[in-house]
Amino acid sequence: MQVENVQHKTLAAGRWAEMPLSLQMLNIGSEISRANRWKAKGNQAQVERAVFRALELIDLTIEAQRGKHNLKEFTRMRETICDYYLGDNFYCSNGARIQRDFDIFYACSSRNQQTLITNH
Repeated sequence: MQVENVQHKTLAAGRWAEMPLSLQMLNIGSEISRANRWKAKGNQAQVERAVFRALELIDLTIEAQRGKHNLKEFTRMRETICDYYLGDNFYCSNGARIQRDFDIFYACSSRNQQTLITNH
């Protein structure tokens, strides 16, 4: 990925790969949340901007997780997001269902933060 063509330049330059997977997923989920809010307001241009940022982060995640995890789940997630927000919704998905997949990582992150605070 060429760093000049990305919105998240410092992340694409290598910082993303240093983040734990849960934090990567939380960041993607934030963009999905933005897409859902814009979709509810009927602003497709802003939906697309948020989705393109999410897709960029998914691509960075795929690169960072190569060899560590099965990439099929990440590519399926990317496909589902494209289908719902940019395509014909062939998979009959919805924004709430997609967001829920990312919200799981928020719960995990909160527990991990609590453990770190308690153990220090």
